[in-house]
This record gives sequence, structure tokens and C-alpha cells, in this order.
Amino acid sequence: MNSLNSGRIAQLLTRLHRDAEAADSAFIQEMTAHLEASGTTIEDAAAQMIADERADYRKVYSGHAAHFLSVTPAYGRFLYAIARAVRATRIVEFGTSMGISTIYLAAALRDNGGGQLIGSELEPVKVARARAHIEAAGLADLVDIREGDALETLKEVGGEVEVALIDGAWSLYLPMLRLIEPSLRPGAVVLGENAFAADYRDYVDDPANGYIAQTLEIDEGRGNLFAVRVG
Repeated sequence: MNSLNSGRIAQLLTRLHRDAEAADSAFIQEMTAHLEASGTTIEDAAAQMIADERADYRKVYSGHAAHFLSVTPAYGRFLYAIARAVRATRIVEFGTSMGISTIYLAAALRDNGGGQLIGSELEPVKVARARAHIEAAGLADLVDIREGDALETLKEVGGEVEVALIDGAWSLYLPMLRLIEPSLRPGAVVLGENAFAADYRDYVDDPANGYIAQTLEIDEGRGNLFAVRVG
């Protein structure tokens, strides 16, 4: 038995994944129908989204204040397993949303013997809901969710980082990685969820920048990129 499978956390995650599906299903169906009708690829749609975000990422993201945009159960279990495998004690998360991924990672910290997860979320409503969910999971003592623009809130993370989850505004993936990069210890894992931004992918794919990267088959098509800090 581990924290992830304990009654309290397991039951909460089941409910939250159900809530996420209910909240996001109409949006996802609409996007899927648009792609099929227009013949647009997900990569092309992502490129347009990134262009819109670069014009005003706050405005774009505010349109998703009611959406969970969460990780799947399979990816959540992967997050937990990675954090356990590297024995993480400090995790940084860009894009907390409603806190589902946070719970998976904080559960790993609990089972690693403790630590801290520093998260950042732009939308105040999401911050409040995420904090409530994490409190309900019994993991609040391990989590610091900082409200505001992550380019400011994550400037200081308090020490070496073993795991970083980048899952916020797509246009900010490379700026966020560069921001937290000085804190990544050798062997740190960086997980880019929906890593469609070409500049981010090019950066971690270039050995000169000190990473080994691999696209993940978990949730194939979502552009999930796994990278290890080796340089």
C-alpha cells in the first residue's frame, strides 16, 4: 500500500477525474469536431494557440478558468512513479490548475519521506480549488501553491529540484525551463505535458543544452516530452 492507493487519496482522485471529464468534455468535443471539419492537424492548432498566447497569454488562459485541463489517470500514475524513482524531495510545477497532477506528485513526496512541491497558478479561482483539493487529500503540508504569473512566482524555489512538471501556457514552456534550469540537479527529470512549442522541443532535443529527451507514448498524441538533465 502507498499514499496514491490509500482510500482518502484514491477516492478523491477518482472524483476529481470524473469532475474534470464533466467540466472539459464539451470543450474537447468542440475542439475535436473543429479539427476534423477543417482538416487541421493538432500540431497546426497548437501552433495557432501558441501564437495567440504570445500575443496575450493571460487573456488566452483566462478563457479556461473553468476547465481542469488535467492529466489523465495514466499520466498521473507516471508522475507518481517518476517522483518515487528519483526520490524527489523538491518538485516544481508550472500550471497547477485544479491540483490533480499536484496530488499525484505530492503523494510521491509523502512516500519518499517528505519534501516540498512548489506550484504556480495564474487563475485565482483555480488556486482556491486546487488548495481545497490538496487539503482534502491530506497533502497540504507538502505543497506551496503560488498565485500569479509563474515567471515571477517561480523565480525562487528554495533549493535543488529533482522533478519539474511544465504544464501551463504553451508559449511559456521554454522561458519557464530556462527560469528553473539553474535549480535542476544532475539527473533531474523535466516533464513537458502538451509540449508542442517548437522552441521548447528544439532546446531539450539539442545535446548542447544538457538534456536527453524522449517523446512519451503515454497519452499518445498529447505531445508529452520526457527529458533528463545530464549536463
